Amino acid sequence: MRIGILALLWAGLATAAPHHSQPEKVILAPGYAELTFTPPVVGSYSLPVLGDAADGEVVNEASESVRLHQLLGDKFVLFSFIYTNCSDVNGCPLASYVLSKVQDAVRGDDRLSDYVRLISLSFDRSNDTPEVLARYAGNFRKEDFDWQFLTTSSDTRLNSILRDYDQFIIEDVNESGKKVGSISHILRVYLIDQHRRIRNIYSVSFLHPDIIINDILTIVKASGRQK
Repeated sequence: MRIGILALLWAGLATAAPHHSQPEKVILAPGYAELTFTPPVVGSYSLPVLGDAADGEVVNEASESVRLHQLLGDKFVLFSFIYTNCSDVNGCPLASYVLSKVQDAVRGDDRLSDYVRLISLSFDRSNDTPEVLARYAGNFRKEDFDWQFLTTSSDTRLNSILRDYDQFIIEDVNESGKKVGSISHILRVYLIDQHRRIRNIYSVSFLHPDIIINDILTIVKASGRQK
């Protein structure tokens, strides 16, 4: 009876206030849930080279200038573009969440523990200072795990990297043309092999930790370096 009364009350409120629209339900990306299908057997498929991973000058959490190629070439790398103030649950938060799950899988798998590095590069230079990125990293990175959080020292260097990786961003503005602090972008996460070659690019629909781990293991097996 209690449930019935509550239902009637809710229906009455909805009828009495038709001008109030209900919040639009957010459909979470597949990466937040269990995989709904069984991925192909590791090594039963191949990941062709999609191109070379570009270089560029970046700045790490210690405010040190490094080259991207210094962080590529010795491990398999998952490389994502983010900004810490992103409010789109299926945008940067998804990328950081999925990479954190990949981190957990790598830490628990002897076949991968020495082979994987994660890189998150911010395209919000104004707000994502090395100090901000270090705090943000604390929400995701496990102690001693190889996950680099980077920014750039100039718009020129940032734009060069964005262009080379076909990652386009637009700083949102209001009706007066004033920046509002949000940045529109298409989520892209790159799987880069030990020869600095891009082997896969994950979008929102395919960014899932199980898929990524399967792909990395497939490349590791093909390379003959599996433990």
